[in-house]
Amino acid sequence: MSGFDELHVSRETSDLLKQFVRLVEKWTVKINLISKPSIAHIWERHVKDSLQLYQHAPEGDHWVDLGSGGGFPAIVLAILSAQDGRKTKFTMIESDQRKCVFLRTALRELGLEGEVLNERIEAVPGLEADVLSARALADLPSLLQFANLHLKRGGTALFPKGENWKTEDIDAKSRWRYGCDVIPSLTNPSAAILRIKDITHV
Repeated sequence: MSGFDELHVSRETSDLLKQFVRLVEKWTVKINLISKPSIAHIWERHVKDSLQLYQHAPEGDHWVDLGSGGGFPAIVLAILSAQDGRKTKFTMIESDQRKCVFLRTALRELGLEGEVLNERIEAVPGLEADVLSARALADLPSLLQFANLHLKRGGTALFPKGENWKTEDIDAKSRWRYGCDVIPSLTNPSAAILRIKDITHV
């Protein structure tokens, strides 16, 4: 459980996170929710990486997560939101039916509120999200296209990106205008969280 002591969460929250991690480990054997080599580093690589998004998000009524897969970051964020007493609705979009079954199982077993849509992102009518996230899903230009569809005016997108984020940012600015705060990642010194607002076509 490397890195767990550094997460700074309540005992109740840590219990829910442990329960969720056990679910991920169990289901990964069957449907490859996360890469098998990363299971040994699940707290640092997946849980902590998801937790850090929460402190950079504004409070909002509706949080949409794209390509939710194994529940990182959506389920982790839903746990934090519930523990804080927030009434945020979480909507997860995932095209893989088996992963949708996992996400619904996780919500039920953890006692969380949320909706899972088994659809392609571009096929879902605009969701008017206050906050939108996507982790390890697509390049930044593609994410901005999705955000333009599903993020409400004045909403905030949070995109954790790897070491190539600067190249993606340059590419995206040839097609989009947007405000972007670059937040250093706590789990990878070469990575960043891009907090994006005011997205418009060039």
